[in-house]
Amino acid sequence: MTRAKIELGDVTPHNIKQLKKLNTVVFPVSYNDKFYKDVLEAGELAKLAYYNDIVVGAVCCRIDTSENSRRLYIMTLGCLYPYRRLGIGTLMVEHVLKYVEQDGNFDSIFLHVQVNNEGAIDFYKKFGFEIVETKEHYYKRIEPADAHVLQKTIRQPQSTPLLNGTVPHAKTNGHD
Repeated sequence: MTRAKIELGDVTPHNIKQLKKLNTVVFPVSYNDKFYKDVLEAGELAKLAYYNDIVVGAVCCRIDTSENSRRLYIMTLGCLYPYRRLGIGTLMVEHVLKYVEQDGNFDSIFLHVQVNNEGAIDFYKKFGFEIVETKEHYYKRIEPADAHVLQKTIRQPQSTPLLNGTVPHAKTNGHD
């Protein structure tokens, strides 16, 4: 038996409808037209996952510059149920991690996960994500409505320099 071919491809105006259909099947929430318009302009931050040339998953991210940091937000990352546990989700997460590493200017990666989605929580923890917050009533029209914020820290936020230009408690070369 030949091995399955798993690969990532670009989201284009020609295949955006496949992404829409996939998202309606995989996720309990719906996404508006602006989401898909932004995805078309996302470049490497939006990918379709193919299993033997069939679209079975997708990852869509955006850059978030709130809270005085530059973070990558995973808006969606999902795979059709029969194709789970075949390495497709891992390939998508590794793509995101590689993008962040090559860019070199991100503080963290984060996403929201419904509090009862233990499979997703365990999946992300394998990659070093941690639950850092729980937002009550995050989702509209689905139960449970609460979401965990999962985050993988890439680099610690920089301390704010004092007026004299020094940084409080800054370590240099691992020494105090």
